[in-house]
Amino acid sequence: MKYEDNTREAVTLLKQLIATPSISRNELYAADIIEQFLTDKGCDTHRLGNNVWVVAEGFDNSRPTILLDAHIDTVKPVNGWIHDPFTPEETADGTIYGLGSNDDGGSLVALMQVFLMMRNSLDNKYARNFNLIFSASAEEEVSGKEGIEKVLPELPRIDFCIVGEPTGMQLAVAEKGLMVVDAVAHGKAGHAARNEGVNAIYIATDDIQWIRSHTFERQTDLLGPVKTTVTIINAGTQHNVIPDECKFTIDVRSNECYTNQELLDSLRQNLQSELKERSTRLNSSRVPLDHPFVLRAKQLGLTTFGSPTLSNQALMPFPSVKIGPGDSARSHTANEFIRISEIDDAIDLYMRLLDFNFTI
Repeated sequence: MKYEDNTREAVTLLKQLIATPSISRNELYAADIIEQFLTDKGCDTHRLGNNVWVVAEGFDNSRPTILLDAHIDTVKPVNGWIHDPFTPEETADGTIYGLGSNDDGGSLVALMQVFLMMRNSLDNKYARNFNLIFSASAEEEVSGKEGIEKVLPELPRIDFCIVGEPTGMQLAVAEKGLMVVDAVAHGKAGHAARNEGVNAIYIATDDIQWIRSHTFERQTDLLGPVKTTVTIINAGTQHNVIPDECKFTIDVRSNECYTNQELLDSLRQNLQSELKERSTRLNSSRVPLDHPFVLRAKQLGLTTFGSPTLSNQALMPFPSVKIGPGDSARSHTANEFIRISEIDDAIDLYMRLLDFNFTI
C-alpha cells in the first residue's frame, strides 16, 4: 500500500463509523467519534449540531482556501442485507461490508487522512499555496438544512471544494440539481353514472402527458437535458364518484442551463394543475474546465464527467468538484461495500491532485 499507516488508521475509523448508526438527522454519535478522533490528533475542532470541521494551522486570509467535505450520514438500510449492516465485516480480499462504507465512509476517512497529512505543512509548498479546511457534514442524504448549509456561514471564505463521493476516483465537474414539485389537478365531483362533474384525473393526465413529452431546449455535453418525471399519483375516493382532485409529484433534475425557479415558472405556464415546490435551493452546478484543479486532474489522466446524482455541491455557492473512492452504483443498496485498496488509492490520488498551483 502507498500510505500503509494512514490507510490502516482510516480503515479502523471506518469500521467504528459503520458500527455507529448515523442515519440522516441522527448522526450524533458518529459526529462524536469524528470530533474525538480529530481532537486526539491535536486538531482544534469546531462543531455545529452534528457537523464537525477543522482548519489547518497557519490560515492566511490572503491565500485561497480549499474545503474538503464528506458526509457522515447514511440512508436507512434496505431489504436484502446478508450481514448486519451495522457490523463491519472485512473479507480476506480486503473488502469491507457495512452501511455507509461506500457512501460516504470511504471518502470521509480518506479525505480526513489527507487533511491530517497536510495540516502541519507550514514550511512546504502546500501551506504557501492555499489554506485547507476539512468538514464532516450531516444530513447530506436528505439535503437537510442542518448540514453543510448551516456550516458554510461559519467558515472563512471558500474558493474551491472537493466533495468526497463515490466516483471511482474520476472527476465529476458538473452535477444535476433537484427540485420536487407537488401538483394538484382540480376538478368537480359528480356521479359517475351521469354526464356531470369534471374529472381531475383527466386534467392530471393531460399535464402528465405534457411532462412526459416535453424537452427543455437548453442542454449541455456533460449533463444532457433536464429530466422531469412523475413519480407519485393519487386520486379518487370510490368507484362511482368523479374525482374532484388528483395529486401527483414531479421529480425535476435540472442542468446548469436553468435555475430551478426558471423550470418551475415554465411548468406553471404549461400545466393546468396547481403547483407547489418543496424547495428551489438545490440547483445544478458546473466548474469551469480551465480551473487549475481540473487541469491538474487532466494532467494526472483523470476522466471528467457530469453526475446525475445530487450531493452537497448543490448547496455550495463556489466552484466545486466531486471525487471519491468506491462506486455510486453500490450506494443505497444491500451489502454495500468498499475495498481497502480503493481507500489507499484515494489517499494517494488526493495528495497528488492537491499538489498544484491554486491561483484565483
